Amino acid sequence: MVFELGLVHAPLTPFADDRSIDFARYGRVIDFHLRHGAQALAVPMHVGESVSLADDERRALIGYAVQQAQKRAPIIAHVSDAGTGIAAALARAAQAAGAAAVMATTPYYWTPPPAMLIEHFVAIGAAVDIPFLVFNAPDDMAGNKINATIALKLIERLPNFAGVVDCSLDWQFMIELLSETARARPAFALLSGTELLVSASAIGARGMVSALSIVAPTLVRRLFELCQQQELFAARAVQEELAALRQIVKPGGVGALKAAARAMGRHCGHPRPPLVPLDATAEKALVAAIAALPTVGSEPRGW
Repeated sequence: MVFELGLVHAPLTPFADDRSIDFARYGRVIDFHLRHGAQALAVPMHVGESVSLADDERRALIGYAVQQAQKRAPIIAHVSDAGTGIAAALARAAQAAGAAAVMATTPYYWTPPPAMLIEHFVAIGAAVDIPFLVFNAPDDMAGNKINATIALKLIERLPNFAGVVDCSLDWQFMIELLSETARARPAFALLSGTELLVSASAIGARGMVSALSIVAPTLVRRLFELCQQQELFAARAVQEELAALRQIVKPGGVGALKAAARAMGRHCGHPRPPLVPLDATAEKALVAAIAALPTVGSEPRGW
C-alpha cells in the first residue's frame, strides 16, 4: 500500500460567535487550502481543536471536508481519542464518509506501556481498509511516543499501516524508523509533522503536515517543493523564515494562529474554551511581528 500525499495542510476549525462550528466559513478555509498548494487535508488536527469537539461534530467536520473537497484532494481523518473503541468507531465513520486515510496519536490522558499502545493502534487500524497513519507528538502527549520497534510490530499486524507523521524532531528516531521499516514495508512513509522539513527530508521524509499554511501558504509550498527536489541548501533559507513565523505564533497556540490568520484577512473566529484568544495588546504585537517578516508581503490576503 503506497501512501503518497506529499504536502498536507491542517486547517483551522472556524467558530461563530456562539461557539458553534461555522460550516460556511469552513468551506472557505478548505477552498483556500486547496487553491494554495495543499495536496491533502488533515482534519480536524489538534490545531483544528479536535479535542474541543464533540464526537458528532468531528464526524460532521470530516464528512463536510470530504464533500467540500469534491475529490480535488484526499482527506485524512484525525480520529485520536482516549478510548480505543471510540477512536476505532470514528475511523469507521470516516471511511464511510469517504476519507482517504485515518490518523491517530497515542491515547489522550492515558500513558499506556508499549504493549497496550500496540493494541490501541491495531484496533484503530483494523477498523478500516484505508491507510492508517500514526501521529507521533510526544511533547503534546505527556512524553508518550512510539519507537521503531512499535512500528515494526504494527507492520506485522496491520497491512494498511502506511506511515508515521512525526513531530518529535528526534532525528535519530527518524533514521532508525526508516532504516528498519524499509526492509519490512518498503513503501512505508515518514511525514514531518512540522514545517521543520529540511532535516526530515534529508533523512527520507516524503511529506509534511503544515499548520502555518493558513498564514503563509506560498512559503510552505516553496519549502516543500525545494525539499522534494533535494535542493536542501536553498530550502534551509525558506525554512528559517517559516521557523521565525513559527516562533511568533507558537507561544500563543491556536489563539495566536487564529490571530495570525485574521491578520492575513482570513478570519476563523476565536478558539473554544479552555483555549483563549489573544488579548488586544498581544494580538497587536503579533500582527506587527508578522508584518516585519520579509516574505509576508508576497503571501495572499483574504480568501
